[in-house]
Amino acid sequence: MTETKSDLQAVIFDCDGVLVDTEPLHYRAFQEVLGPLGLGHDYECYRERYIGFDDRDAFLYAFKEAGRQLGHDSLQRLVEAKAAALSELIARGAPGFPGVVELVKELREEGVALAVASGALRREVDAFLSSLGLGESFLAIVTADDVRKSKPDPETYLLAIELLRTHCGQEPFEPRNCVAIEDTPSGIHSAKTAGLAVIAVTNSFPEDRLTGADKVIGSLSDLSFQAMVDLLEKRRQEER
Repeated sequence: MTETKSDLQAVIFDCDGVLVDTEPLHYRAFQEVLGPLGLGHDYECYRERYIGFDDRDAFLYAFKEAGRQLGHDSLQRLVEAKAAALSELIARGAPGFPGVVELVKELREEGVALAVASGALRREVDAFLSSLGLGESFLAIVTADDVRKSKPDPETYLLAIELLRTHCGQEPFEPRNCVAIEDTPSGIHSAKTAGLAVIAVTNSFPEDRLTGADKVIGSLSDLSFQAMVDLLEKRRQEER
């Protein structure tokens, strides 16, 4: 990995819906757990209401909507049951999106530090990255296991920045020099609140739902190192 000469210090990827096409898998795993409880829903409902939640918040939301109580121990059992169902689905294959592997390779060659900031569980993220052959590509990985407040709270991104700062030893290593790649309104809000520039990809939501991002693209195949450098420069000019 070469030393980057640009202002772009790091790119932080969401996982589900950005690196891997996992939302249909998450949906099926949730239905295996929620269905027998009478809380199942169709995929359109999942897309509209659940994408962007971590597992804990998704179950809490489902029970709240039904007017039912959910204690801590019961919540933990549901999270574990969903994780087990998802693991079985991942074992059958988790497809990546076009352009993912090529973009990660280009950024590494340009000396950009890479991280993952995800609302999924660590074991799920590790399995997804392994399925793409990208398990060793990221210097920091932050998941639902690592934070108290998930997206749209900025904690996930702030922790990713802190881990990268510690790993790289760069001073200054600032959010304003980093780009987040997201696919949901809650993820965009999380990254923007943490101070990052955000590029949103329309894998999960249409462009008109991603208006908080600095740039919206249709595919990671449309993105490059130079495009991110240009985005940061444009952002700096607008701040002057």
